Amino acid sequence: MASEKKNKVQVRNMTKYFGELHVLDDVSFDVKEGEFLCIVGPTGCGKTTFLNSLTHIYDITSGEILVNDQPVDLKKHNVAYILQEQSVMPWLKVAENIRFGLEIKGFPKDEIEQKAEAMIKLVGLEDFRDYYPAKLSASMLQRVSIARAFATEPELLLMDEPYGQLDGYLRFQLEDELIKIWQQTKTTVIFITHNIEEAVYLGERILILTNKPTTIKEEVVNELPRPRDIASPEFVKIRNYITELIRWW
Repeated sequence: MASEKKNKVQVRNMTKYFGELHVLDDVSFDVKEGEFLCIVGPTGCGKTTFLNSLTHIYDITSGEILVNDQPVDLKKHNVAYILQEQSVMPWLKVAENIRFGLEIKGFPKDEIEQKAEAMIKLVGLEDFRDYYPAKLSASMLQRVSIARAFATEPELLLMDEPYGQLDGYLRFQLEDELIKIWQQTKTTVIFITHNIEEAVYLGERILILTNKPTTIKEEVVNELPRPRDIASPEFVKIRNYITELIRWW
């Protein structure tokens, strides 16, 4: 159970202003080690600002963010970030893209090859290892991004609507692959999405955000067994409950 694990991330009173615009309002929450946390909220509530503030891409106006009980520091903490937009490097082949993060972090050469090959197989890109990104579909490009992120064995993986541009069938395929990798690696994941069904399908716990100035309206614990059936009454009940939380204020 996630509740028996220690905290990986602690956010205390996180507040963010852009000039006079009050975006984040006194946000506090914890993320357990190895937890898969999803965050949803109404359009324009500041979900991406929320995630960027966690990494200090944006400096927060007040509050603190701790990883392993220390102030978050991307030079010290191994944090990976997967965006909605494609972030693969077009001049590198698939295998080279996946090895890139390992090379930057200074892993030994034999370990780089071993980890990269393991991730290539895990995401089903064995036949495409020597392809350049221009020859790949959108779903394959996201597989490359996922493989590159997990290959470095991050202690925290942040995902900002990574499947937002994909249709339902491809999205479910990639969600299943993501869960499979997460279960094997036990990485702590914070996943931002506007898709409530996706949040219920993926998350062990779901935070529902308010409109700006954004805070946490409610937390929903999701103990549905995996693999999850989106048509089951239990799944539909949680999805509808979160939908109502976002719809009515």
